[in-house]
Amino acid sequence: MILTSSAVNDGREIEKKYTVEGEDVSPDLAWADVPSGTQSLALICEDPDAPSPRKPAANPWVHWIIFNIPADVSELSSGVERELQIETIPGARHGLNSWSSDRVGYRGPAPPPGSGKHRYFFRLFALDSVLDLEAGATKQQLLDQMTGHVLAESQLVATFER
Repeated sequence: MILTSSAVNDGREIEKKYTVEGEDVSPDLAWADVPSGTQSLALICEDPDAPSPRKPAANPWVHWIIFNIPADVSELSSGVERELQIETIPGARHGLNSWSSDRVGYRGPAPPPGSGKHRYFFRLFALDSVLDLEAGATKQQLLDQMTGHVLAESQLVATFER
């Protein structure tokens, strides 16, 4: 499975538009070569370097979770709405990000100034089922539901520093 984006070039800095210093909207993502038998897709975007690459927390900071993306969908446009149920992608649901407020939908890179270069992993999973999981699920709930159902995984890694 191949994951691409015009905003996220693997290993390079993400465009400012998609960060806290810009419009803080989700980047466009597209995928191809989804395995046969895929019933849905899930996306997790997280920063394993928060709060600092020198002293990362035990759990990566979650920036975005979407699951139950229909198997016939092959892209997410920039600026996916921040609603639990995503109207533009019927059936898809948002999980919760790590912020203390505004926890639904994409929240872009916002590393503490001076903390160094952070990495942002956009991980796409092809699943052999549609998950029986409510909107607003946590990353751990999503991972638990995905266990034994992952057919393929692809990722892009962006960086950002303030």
